[in-house]
Amino acid sequence: QVQLVESGGGLVQAGGSLRLSCAASGRTSIMYTMGWFRQAPGKEREFVATISWNGGMIQYADAAKGRFTISRDNAANRVYLQMNSLKPEDTAVYYCAARPVISPSYYSDQHHDYNYWGQGTQVTVSS
Repeated sequence: QVQLVESGGGLVQAGGSLRLSCAASGRTSIMYTMGWFRQAPGKEREFVATISWNGGMIQYADAAKGRFTISRDNAANRVYLQMNSLKPEDTAVYYCAARPVISPSYYSDQHHDYNYWGQGTQVTVSS
Protein backbone atom coordinates (compact mmCIF):
# COMPACT_ATOMS: atom_id res chain seq x y z
CA GLN A 1 0.00 0.00 0.00
CA VAL A 2 1.08 3.53 -0.68
CA GLN A 3 -0.55 6.74 0.39
CA LEU A 4 -0.45 9.84 -1.81
CA VAL A 5 -0.98 13.41 -0.69
CA GLU A 6 -1.12 16.28 -3.17
CA SER A 7 -0.38 19.89 -2.37
CA GLY A 8 0.31 23.15 -4.15
CA GLY A 9 -3.06 23.89 -5.67
CA GLY A 10 -4.75 27.24 -5.38
CA LEU A 11 -6.19 30.23 -7.18
CA VAL A 12 -4.09 31.86 -9.88
CA GLN A 13 -4.70 34.31 -12.69
CA ALA A 14 -4.50 33.21 -16.29
CA GLY A 15 -0.91 33.17 -17.43
CA GLY A 16 0.33 32.35 -13.96
CA SER A 17 2.12 29.29 -12.63
CA LEU A 18 1.66 26.68 -9.96
CA ARG A 19 3.77 23.76 -8.83
CA LEU A 20 1.91 20.73 -7.58
CA SER A 21 3.62 18.23 -5.35
CA CYS A 22 2.66 14.66 -4.49
CA ALA A 23 4.17 13.00 -1.45
CA ALA A 24 4.15 9.22 -1.24
CA SER A 25 4.34 7.24 1.96
CA GLY A 26 3.91 3.65 2.99
CA ARG A 27 5.38 0.96 0.78
CA THR A 28 7.79 3.17 -1.14
CA SER A 29 10.56 0.61 -1.44
CA ILE A 30 9.19 -0.78 -4.70
CA MET A 31 9.05 0.91 -8.08
CA TYR A 32 6.05 2.99 -9.11
CA THR A 33 5.14 4.76 -12.26
CA MET A 34 3.41 8.04 -11.42
CA GLY A 35 0.75 10.05 -13.14
CA TRP A 36 -1.17 13.27 -12.82
CA PHE A 37 -4.82 13.39 -13.80
CA ARG A 38 -7.45 16.09 -13.45
CA GLN A 39 -11.20 16.34 -13.26
CA ALA A 40 -13.22 19.45 -13.95
CA PRO A 41 -16.82 19.84 -12.76
CA GLY A 42 -19.19 17.82 -14.92
CA LYS A 43 -16.37 16.19 -16.83
CA GLU A 44 -14.61 12.85 -16.71
CA ARG A 45 -11.18 12.44 -15.17
CA GLU A 46 -8.53 13.05 -17.79
CA PHE A 47 -4.86 12.31 -18.15
CA VAL A 48 -2.35 15.13 -17.73
CA ALA A 49 1.14 13.62 -17.49
CA THR A 50 2.98 10.46 -16.54
CA ILE A 51 6.58 9.64 -15.64
CA SER A 52 8.32 6.29 -15.35
CA TRP A 53 10.20 5.17 -12.26
CA ASN A 54 13.56 6.03 -13.77
CA GLY A 55 12.30 9.32 -15.16
CA GLY A 56 13.36 8.31 -18.63
CA MET A 57 9.86 7.99 -20.06
CA ILE A 58 7.48 10.93 -19.89
CA GLN A 59 4.22 11.57 -21.68
CA TYR A 60 1.92 14.56 -21.66
CA ALA A 61 -1.62 15.15 -22.75
CA ASP A 62 -1.85 17.48 -25.72
CA ALA A 63 -3.35 20.15 -23.44
CA ALA A 64 -0.26 20.01 -21.21
CA LYS A 65 2.50 19.90 -23.80
CA GLY A 66 4.78 22.90 -23.74
CA ARG A 67 3.25 24.29 -20.55
CA PHE A 68 3.47 21.56 -17.91
CA THR A 69 6.50 19.64 -16.71
CA ILE A 70 6.37 16.45 -14.67
CA SER A 71 9.35 15.39 -12.57
CA ARG A 72 10.12 13.12 -9.66
CA ASP A 73 12.54 12.72 -6.79
CA ASN A 74 12.59 9.06 -5.78
CA ALA A 75 14.83 9.69 -2.80
CA ALA A 76 12.20 12.09 -1.43
CA ASN A 77 9.27 9.95 -2.60
CA ARG A 78 7.80 12.91 -4.44
CA VAL A 79 6.49 13.72 -7.88
CA TYR A 80 5.90 17.23 -9.14
CA LEU A 81 3.87 18.98 -11.79
CA GLN A 82 5.11 22.42 -12.79
CA MET A 83 2.30 24.25 -14.56
CA ASN A 84 3.06 27.43 -16.49
CA SER A 85 0.95 29.69 -18.70
CA LEU A 86 -2.17 28.48 -16.96
CA LYS A 87 -5.52 28.91 -18.65
CA PRO A 88 -9.05 29.01 -17.22
CA GLU A 89 -9.68 25.63 -18.87
CA ASP A 90 -6.99 24.14 -16.63
CA THR A 91 -9.33 24.63 -13.67
CA ALA A 92 -9.90 21.22 -12.10
CA VAL A 93 -9.09 18.98 -9.19
CA TYR A 94 -5.67 17.50 -9.86
CA TYR A 95 -4.94 13.96 -8.72
CA CYS A 96 -1.68 12.13 -8.26
CA ALA A 97 -1.69 8.40 -9.00
CA ALA A 98 0.74 5.51 -8.59
CA ARG A 99 1.11 2.07 -10.09
CA PRO A 100 3.61 -0.56 -8.90
CA VAL A 101 5.78 -1.69 -11.80
CA ILE A 102 8.43 -4.24 -12.66
CA SER A 103 9.99 -2.25 -15.46
CA PRO A 104 11.57 1.06 -14.45
CA SER A 105 10.63 2.46 -17.86
CA TYR A 106 6.92 1.67 -17.71
CA TYR A 107 4.50 4.55 -17.95
CA SER A 108 0.78 4.88 -18.66
CA ASP A 109 -1.78 7.50 -19.59
CA GLN A 110 -4.70 5.25 -18.63
CA HIS A 111 -6.35 6.02 -15.32
CA HIS A 112 -7.49 2.41 -14.89
CA ASP A 113 -3.84 1.31 -14.83
CA TYR A 114 -3.26 3.08 -11.54
CA ASN A 115 -3.82 1.42 -8.20
CA TYR A 116 -3.38 4.30 -5.78
CA TRP A 117 -4.78 7.81 -5.82
CA GLY A 118 -4.44 10.92 -3.73
CA GLN A 119 -7.34 12.99 -2.51
CA GLY A 120 -6.73 15.72 -5.06
CA THR A 121 -5.83 19.39 -4.95
CA GLN A 122 -7.97 22.16 -6.43
CA VAL A 123 -6.50 24.37 -9.13
CA THR A 124 -8.56 27.39 -10.13
CA VAL A 125 -7.44 29.70 -12.92
CA SER A 126 -9.27 33.00 -13.21
CA SER A 127 -9.56 34.90 -16.46
